[in-house]
Amino acid sequence: MLLDDADYMDRALHVAARGRGLTSPNPLVGAVVVSPDGVVVGSGYHRRAGEPHAEIHALRSAGVAARGATLFSTLEPCCHTGRTGPCVDRIVKAGVARVVIGVEDPHPQVHGEGIRFLREHGIAVTVGVREAEATRMNLPFFIHTQRGRPLVMMKVALTRDGYVAEAPGVRSAITAERAGHDSHSLRAEFDAVGVGSETVLVDDPELTARAVHRARPLTRVIFDSRLRVPPTAAIFGTRDAGPIVIVTTKVTLAGSPDRAAALEANGARLLPAQVHDVTSALMMLGSEGVTSLLLEGGPTLHAAAWRAGVVDRVRIYVSPLAFGDKGVRWFETRSTVTEALEDLDVRMVGPDERTDGYVYRND
Repeated sequence: MLLDDADYMDRALHVAARGRGLTSPNPLVGAVVVSPDGVVVGSGYHRRAGEPHAEIHALRSAGVAARGATLFSTLEPCCHTGRTGPCVDRIVKAGVARVVIGVEDPHPQVHGEGIRFLREHGIAVTVGVREAEATRMNLPFFIHTQRGRPLVMMKVALTRDGYVAEAPGVRSAITAERAGHDSHSLRAEFDAVGVGSETVLVDDPELTARAVHRARPLTRVIFDSRLRVPPTAAIFGTRDAGPIVIVTTKVTLAGSPDRAAALEANGARLLPAQVHDVTSALMMLGSEGVTSLLLEGGPTLHAAAWRAGVVDRVRIYVSPLAFGDKGVRWFETRSTVTEALEDLDVRMVGPDERTDGYVYRND
């Protein structure tokens, strides 16, 4: 069977996925080197920020077979010197005849310049093969680069009648064990996990990624404009798992110096926003290098993020349980949220139904 550019780019995308959860703040990138007669002679992926890029691994794997070959890369090769040297120089020196790119790099130091460099050095370049898939794979990188904030994925567990708790102030188990493990696996892919202060007061979570492999520390973010979180919260007993960041306001800090000092003494880092606004808070996190945030609750924080238009992905677990009229409802009905999503993926995780989707926008 004859393979075309899309087939080889699919291979590069598959290779890139091996770096999931490892490369932030860098993007996921995969590359394959294909000989003139269509044989894959080398492949590689970006494994960790500061280490060689995917193209370098692929060229090393191909060796002398890279001369006259085609290099498929899911993202435009870099043309500047950061923690590693420019990939375009190595591509030219390897004697590659053609480069096929999934999507242009949005970073201002690269955007289109890598493509221009390759063409100026006599290499044929094709851009936009599997562009949608290559962009989707790196939404955190694209959003952080273009908007200055992290990608936000809103995650919630609901009963079949739409509740997140049995009653106000009551910690409530909703999903079964398999969904819990699935949720922890999701945490392992993100830079940070975030909750509101009410969630900490009611559920007292540790916000760690348990029973899954995670190569980097997980930043735990608490949105607490009033500094209600006590320094005795369980999360402060897990400081080795990753940084603990409390997003508050400058006014609150000025008015509560003792509470702020107690939280800092227990390991919290306080980030004061100028205004009490979820978008401003996300921009602050973006400036701290957070490229992806898993927003786990509760309803008030979810509502603020949804209405501000900063939610990019959604995951909803629905259990067969029902809590009845005394329960705490989510901020919106499940159907209203899912109607605003595209590329829905619905599957069963044990007895619970899981729905994933991307928020549809025209921008």
